[in-house]
Amino acid sequence: MLETLPEPSLVRSRTVRRAGLSCPERLADIFAPRTVAVPPTNPIRDLMLLPDGEIRHYGFRAISGGDPFHNIYLSSTDRGFSWVERESPRRCPGATVESPWSGDFLTLLCCHKTPSLEEYQNIHHSCPEPGIYLHRSRRGPDGPFFSKRVADLLPRLLMPRQPLALKSRRRWIVPAQAAVEDPLLQNPVIFISDDDAESWRMVVIPRVPPHGVRWPHAGPRWENCGPEPTITELGDGDLLMLLRTSHDVLWECRSCDGGDTWSDPAPSRFYSTITTPLLHRMSDGRLLLFWNNTTPLPEVDHTTQGGLEEGEHTGMWEDVFTNRDALHAAVSYDDGKTWDGFRELHLNERRNDADFRSRSGTEGSLDRSIHQSQAIELPDGKILLAFGQHPQCRRMLLFDPLWLVEKRRSDDFSRGLEGWSYHRYIQSVPGGFRGVVGHCALNRYPGAALIPHPDGTMREVLQIALHPDPRLLSEREGAVWNFPAAWAGEIRIRIRQPSGAGGTRITLVDRWFNPTDPVVAQLAQFVLEIGPDGQVNGTERLVSETWHNLSIRWELNTPEASFSLDEGTPHAIPLVFPSLNGISYLHIQSAAQAPDTAGLLVESVEANTFSPGSEGVQQ
Repeated sequence: MLETLPEPSLVRSRTVRRAGLSCPERLADIFAPRTVAVPPTNPIRDLMLLPDGEIRHYGFRAISGGDPFHNIYLSSTDRGFSWVERESPRRCPGATVESPWSGDFLTLLCCHKTPSLEEYQNIHHSCPEPGIYLHRSRRGPDGPFFSKRVADLLPRLLMPRQPLALKSRRRWIVPAQAAVEDPLLQNPVIFISDDDAESWRMVVIPRVPPHGVRWPHAGPRWENCGPEPTITELGDGDLLMLLRTSHDVLWECRSCDGGDTWSDPAPSRFYSTITTPLLHRMSDGRLLLFWNNTTPLPEVDHTTQGGLEEGEHTGMWEDVFTNRDALHAAVSYDDGKTWDGFRELHLNERRNDADFRSRSGTEGSLDRSIHQSQAIELPDGKILLAFGQHPQCRRMLLFDPLWLVEKRRSDDFSRGLEGWSYHRYIQSVPGGFRGVVGHCALNRYPGAALIPHPDGTMREVLQIALHPDPRLLSEREGAVWNFPAAWAGEIRIRIRQPSGAGGTRITLVDRWFNPTDPVVAQLAQFVLEIGPDGQVNGTERLVSETWHNLSIRWELNTPEASFSLDEGTPHAIPLVFPSLNGISYLHIQSAAQAPDTAGLLVESVEANTFSPGSEGVQQ
């Protein structure tokens, strides 16, 4: 289970300590994700590991009445368990990478006419005119740094990543994005250096085609055509790139010549919409992907609403990001041919807040998301991951990638709903972005809830019902729970349908959908409908006010799954939608057609993974 910290501050973080353990012992003890810090800025390029083992996360903090971009860094000398704040040296570019050829510390940054949050502000004084600058130190990450202008700026150019030194050849590459052909749409681009960063050239990659308006959407999405790319070098020297898009999946392209030429972008196997992925290669060859394996709510049609700005009519702003509350990770042992895990590393701790859009105001960011991540590998194969945007939501955590390939997960609600998504959305207010802080933050309201156990025990059970509230986009309650991805497996759910219940829909699916998503049953792999009369898919019947053990077993090599009640006769469930990644989610939602305060009660859930054809033997 995930460990969380008390409410964090922007620049200090407390840590969970275990008495009597040395730093190596404490790190060896890390397995499941453990939150250890709050990054001082949106993580994507500001985290670095020094040769002596010190970890730094650069950033900024506001000073009352002073420089709003006062640069600092958080430092850890005990593998990420505790952190102190330090002043950043003057004319320091922030995080850098060490050259494997010269030993210099360097980075490539854009310098715009006016400093922005995408830049590290201290270095702006070393850039006499706008452009792309190489910042280099031969003495270490504290400088002194020599700054050199190496290229002109392009419109909307952003370098979201640090330079990557290839192993198969003496070459640096930096993935970036720029408006090369259209001022409103950005191409993925690559900057390449073959002389240890002294000179650079740019390679432009074709844009991903627009998403457009299609089912189940009634209006347009914000068009992202491949910004914020992430790149990794595979074992054979080929390069793999994943692209953020407006489609329901990340797109990918490959290079077999070190980045000089690329295949045309094409859809990948990874679900994700307008979120930033991160590929990270470990020293032993394992490949990690960090991303949001999530799908947003269908877009609504804003064209008929009054009081909106042009950007809101075209799908931007407050309702566009309803899929940034669950951060996932997967691991590949064969250079990306197959992937395991698809586990939630972290759920946004603010995800169910009733004041989601306005909590902490504009402090640090308007986007209360948990995407944009950066990773470093620590001894014993542990990973430190920084992620998130608003200071209320961003975190750093430690975990062992072996946790991703566990074969079982269970929950009896003894630790509350920390592992569940259960929020609903309040209807958008036209012009709300201008009147109430809410960029990317459609406001929420709690939905499904824990209630006292009907048998009078001290335990609680989860109730999923339909409590009417005209403020909401959807009054249906839902609950979403993740487990390790499985091509074959079994879910066991202990459920009870009270008298007067209006019916429930249970789906097994390969990605995170919002608890209130209206089309999840059409995109899920398997669906069970429990009617008001207790019938399950028109066959077995639940006895009202009685606990039942519902078992759902699947094997995606076959065209159907099966369910049984109380170890009784199995009944077939047809496959609704194919999957490339295996099932990793249980999604339960009210199917009531009218107010339903009884709903469905859930006492416990358990997921087990099988090898296909193993007849129930755990992998």
